[in-house]
Amino acid sequence: MNGLPKEKEGTGSMKKNNGKHLLKKSTQKKKDILNISSLEMFERLINRDEKQYDLDMMVMPGTLEDKHKNCETIPALRRQFNLIYLLLDGEHDVKLGADHLQLNPRDLVIVPENMLYASDHIRNCKGYCIHFKTEFLKPQLSKPLTDEFPYFHFDAPHIINLSNDESEVIQSAFKNIISEYERHSAEKDFLLRNLIFVLLYRVREVYRSHVTGLKKNTDRRTQLANRFRKLVEQNFIEKHAVSDYAELLHVSSKYLSSAVKETYGRTTLQIIHDMLLLEAKFQLGSTDKSVSEIAHYLHFDDQPHFSHFIKKHTGLSPQELRRKL
Repeated sequence: MNGLPKEKEGTGSMKKNNGKHLLKKSTQKKKDILNISSLEMFERLINRDEKQYDLDMMVMPGTLEDKHKNCETIPALRRQFNLIYLLLDGEHDVKLGADHLQLNPRDLVIVPENMLYASDHIRNCKGYCIHFKTEFLKPQLSKPLTDEFPYFHFDAPHIINLSNDESEVIQSAFKNIISEYERHSAEKDFLLRNLIFVLLYRVREVYRSHVTGLKKNTDRRTQLANRFRKLVEQNFIEKHAVSDYAELLHVSSKYLSSAVKETYGRTTLQIIHDMLLLEAKFQLGSTDKSVSEIAHYLHFDDQPHFSHFIKKHTGLSPQELRRKL
């Protein structure tokens, strides 16, 4: 495959937070850090919580004040469980798929299991959150989770801003879950499942109205930009050039670049490169692959080209970046 094209496009106006905080790693093996398989691991490594947790726990609700009290950043990671949270106040950015956004008060964020996620800046956050494994709900699920609640699809919108009334409804559902979680009851799992379903149905209720509204107000150029973003998330490892996506979308590279810049305030190359960089950080931080193996996996021409890409975007060599992750 050819090398990455030069970034000839301008940077444009950007509303993203580019915080430089990095979470210091624990002394555990790299392969155990960024591929988060259990809630207990997440609490210990990311939230730095030293409380005793069941290694096999399936659900963890809480407040953002509690969960983020020891956490200023979240490194690039994939959770093997779902996350929903409602931000009420504070500073919080997210890198979710190809998006890097600064959250606003009353933003509801939905992160499906195994979606690549990171945050560079977390400060004074207030709100509610819940992590849960899909299998926890299976006893009462009549069909796949993504069929019942489409917002868990990878290509669905994952951030919506709620009205005051909608926020109150969602907050109430969270509070009921937390209250039950803190009680001792022989029926605890059954009750928690039902209360989580209440939350998921409440989210679906508000989500439908927002997404329907978004679709009605989306012009053709915005639809094109959204299709581009989804294609990048699906193909960025193999396809690095803007022309690859323009061909898939049956438009010129110039028209595609204009629509993307107008919609996201970012260039097409920035979106492609952001995804590549996030995946490169994940591979460097959570695997024992050599730099050469990662370069090959990400379809760079060779290791020097990959190293140049990392140096250009981080100011560090791949080896230096790996030590910092």
